[in-house]
Amino acid sequence: VQLQASGGGLVQPGGSLKVSCKVSGINFKLYEMGWYRQAPGKERELVAGITSDHTTNYDDSVKGRFTISRDNVRRTLYLQMNSLKSEDTAVYYCNRRSGAMFQWGRGTLVTVSS
Repeated sequence: VQLQASGGGLVQPGGSLKVSCKVSGINFKLYEMGWYRQAPGKERELVAGITSDHTTNYDDSVKGRFTISRDNVRRTLYLQMNSLKSEDTAVYYCNRRSGAMFQWGRGTLVTVSS
């Protein structure tokens, strides 16, 4: 299984960014997936999840600002991030939302700073 996140970068507070995660090696459409992030000095945390039938859930810290989506044909997971705050600065990863985790892939760094 390969999980390749991309699309991170530097964005000003209040700005927007969309990150993607290309997934290979599994029947992607069958899996509940999630976006995680790890800020400097902190543990990795789940911020958003999406089921195989596109039901979504969010951590309170991002609810109303982030939107998770998936394209089962392209086997890609997305996270649209709006109204970004400095505390959203982290490396973002995708993985299963529940069950045994796949081996973590390379994340993508999102830096929110003026």
